Amino acid sequence: MNSTQHLIEIALKEDMGSGDITTDNLVDPDLEGKGVIIAKEPFVIAGFDVACQVFKYLNADVIVLSDYTDGDFVKKGDTIATVEGNLRALLSGERTALNFLQRLSGIATCVRSYVDELKNKQVRLVDTRKTTPGWRVLEKYAVRVGGAHNHRMGLYDGVLIKDNHIAACGGIQKAVDRIRTRVSHLVKIEVEVSTFDQVKDAIKAGAEVIMLDNMSIGQIKEATAFIDGRALVEVSGNVTKGGLNSLADAGVDIISVGALTHSAVCVDISMRIETAN
Repeated sequence: MNSTQHLIEIALKEDMGSGDITTDNLVDPDLEGKGVIIAKEPFVIAGFDVACQVFKYLNADVIVLSDYTDGDFVKKGDTIATVEGNLRALLSGERTALNFLQRLSGIATCVRSYVDELKNKQVRLVDTRKTTPGWRVLEKYAVRVGGAHNHRMGLYDGVLIKDNHIAACGGIQKAVDRIRTRVSHLVKIEVEVSTFDQVKDAIKAGAEVIMLDNMSIGQIKEATAFIDGRALVEVSGNVTKGGLNSLADAGVDIISVGALTHSAVCVDISMRIETAN
């Protein structure tokens, strides 16, 4: 799994290569400066610490000052932070730092809009594995900043028997029986289903979580009534913001939404060099 430090190194290497040919030839190495990071639209901040780490990776003496922290809402025109120190580090790190901040804040802002739509209803909104390759830890962090929750982090930390697993094993019962003998008793077994018959099969097999995939509201209500608390009910597939409350009212426990990450739009942020001594 990629650490934040590793991702920063990759991103800077991608952008700078052997060096910043423009900055290194225009700016004296000892020159100091100040950058002002400005919100160009309203959004929820996420990834501020990562952006700070970018500048400090280039020069450990860079100072980042801000009245905001991750999870705070900023308005258009607000000064998010000031960055002071080696001017080369400020100029060379600007784009990479803002890329992290724009992407993660975009996710947090998208998630917050879904959370607000639910109006505190007793249902858990979660993300999926539909994340940018290599960025999963950061993007799932941004989901939490936005106010939602994480589904499994990857294939390694949660059992989810999907349609292709069922086909490969020859049925839900066989798949559940097989995996139950191979994982810890502390691990819940989730089964993805798309028909009412599969719901019945999953209950019979003893699944602890049942994912209702791409079902209509009517089918979800029927399935939830049948399950009747014998398993947690998750709903997934083509979930829209406008349909969240209908799903919550259908009695499900969990709503998973891939759009929280895969469809989030980066927010608009800029950095302006204000002074250079």
